[in-house]
Amino acid sequence: MANRYRTHTCGELRGTDEGKKVRLSGWLESIRRHGGVAFASLRDRYGVTQLRIDTSKSVWRVFENLPRESVVCVEGIVSRRPKDALNPNMKTGEIEIVVESSEVLSTCGALPFEIKDCKTVDQSLRFKYRYLEMREGTLIEALMFRHKVFSKIREFLNDEGFVEVETPCLTRSTPEGARDYLVPSRLHVGKFYALPQSPQLFKQILMVGGVDKYYQIARCFRDEDLRADRQPEFTQLDIEMSFVEEEDIYDLVERLLQFVVKETTGETIEKPFRRIRFEDALQRYGSDAPDIRFGLEIVDASDIAAKSTSEILLGALEKKGVVLGLCVTGAQLSRKNLTTMEEVVKSCGAKGILHFYVEEEGMRSPLAKFFSPDGLKLLKERFGAKVGDTILLVADNEKTARTALGYLRRHLAQELKLPKSLKYSFLWVVDWKLMELDEQGKLSTLHHPFTSPHPDDLGLLESDPLRVRARAYDVVFNGLELGGGSIRIHEQEIQSRIFRLLGLDKQTVRERFGFLLDAFKMGAPPHGGIALGLDRFVALLLGYDSITDVIAFPKTRQATCPLTDSPNEVTKEQLRDLNISLSC
Repeated sequence: MANRYRTHTCGELRGTDEGKKVRLSGWLESIRRHGGVAFASLRDRYGVTQLRIDTSKSVWRVFENLPRESVVCVEGIVSRRPKDALNPNMKTGEIEIVVESSEVLSTCGALPFEIKDCKTVDQSLRFKYRYLEMREGTLIEALMFRHKVFSKIREFLNDEGFVEVETPCLTRSTPEGARDYLVPSRLHVGKFYALPQSPQLFKQILMVGGVDKYYQIARCFRDEDLRADRQPEFTQLDIEMSFVEEEDIYDLVERLLQFVVKETTGETIEKPFRRIRFEDALQRYGSDAPDIRFGLEIVDASDIAAKSTSEILLGALEKKGVVLGLCVTGAQLSRKNLTTMEEVVKSCGAKGILHFYVEEEGMRSPLAKFFSPDGLKLLKERFGAKVGDTILLVADNEKTARTALGYLRRHLAQELKLPKSLKYSFLWVVDWKLMELDEQGKLSTLHHPFTSPHPDDLGLLESDPLRVRARAYDVVFNGLELGGGSIRIHEQEIQSRIFRLLGLDKQTVRERFGFLLDAFKMGAPPHGGIALGLDRFVALLLGYDSITDVIAFPKTRQATCPLTDSPNEVTKEQLRDLNISLSC
């Protein structure tokens, strides 16, 4: 689209455009003078074009003292560069623009950091000047990739007959695990809306209404502590379908992910995805979202340790603990490695880590003297260890030991750069437990209270609820939870039993979920769905560690926005309108 500012973008012109009179607009990236000629780089979203300016002409006066990153519009003739000046690393490296006229559209003030160095500056400063980071290019490329992912998701689901429906952002507070962000109502004094942690209840009501196939790229809000893969507001793909079972969800999601990955990266992922039971994931990998692209499976050596004379090992076993471990192939770990690993397992609550080096002469370890020769042989065989390997042990209660080793195997894979079998690895974690005991010893659901129990386990609901399986599933991508879902409860009697087990009386249930239960009384179809974290999905496809690298305006780990300086104080008048007084 040609207009007064440009006939072409800064990444568009080629040698075949030689001789054309063109107009470009963009940011002045750099300028350097060589005698009677100056060369400048003009940048926009699409690329960089070199400008050639005759310093003896009046047009030079515009550029002579112009700060870098100012916005200019130039007009000139496309000229081929001399052979020795060609730049194969630039899309426009064959040409330059001989500038005939120019106009300054806006000037740039003092830069807080060099654009090219933006990745090395403090996160808070980078987020404050996010628009400057965008000019570096990497962030804009990530946002464009994100846009393509979203477009392909919509394309696939639209072709599958899904309807995109927007659900409310101002709704009621129905605690789902994390704290709600609350919004006071001006018209209804003392009452609050909540920003949605997910569209869960609305999408189930859409199924009651007969929508049948729903999706939404939804904004969700959770007031929780932040880390690399968490933000207070995030984006998820929400899907719900009527008259389906687990296999229908698996098939849809696998085809969706296969299509989107192929269309956006060119990579082919195989389906069906591997499936692993929840309990097996914990037993073998110490995680409910395991990365299975490398070995390092957890091995139980409790029975061998029981025949040792080590007070450390026997002490853990006497407390009904376990001795579990990993075998690191071909790695004689240094003292520094072991110290770092000690810190990893201690951060998970474990007391420490024990090691055995497997050598030609036998097993070398401070613990070796507490084992008989047969015991050391059994230990080596149990782990399948060979000369040059290192066996690592953790002695603790089972949950702590497995969790610690789960974190340790991830650390080792990264630290030792262990080979991974696939670039993109997806799997399903299935057969989840419906309930667990929380820190107060009360029953709580692993997913949410609307997850359907396995029909074969309904008889155990009241007698042995911790053995009841859920019709729930998580999809894991490269060792991180990409999303989770379930077949929902659509029968009032089963839903009431779940609420009773959770200790929710009728009044509490009515206050929190009455509108959903009323809908279910009007004929609810069997239904199920899933939600996928799109920020994480995009980051993983690009190989980024943090979702902040694929979000335009992220919050810091303190849940602040340096760009807008929020959250901020509000005026007394605003508080008075809301009938709110602050005691602090």
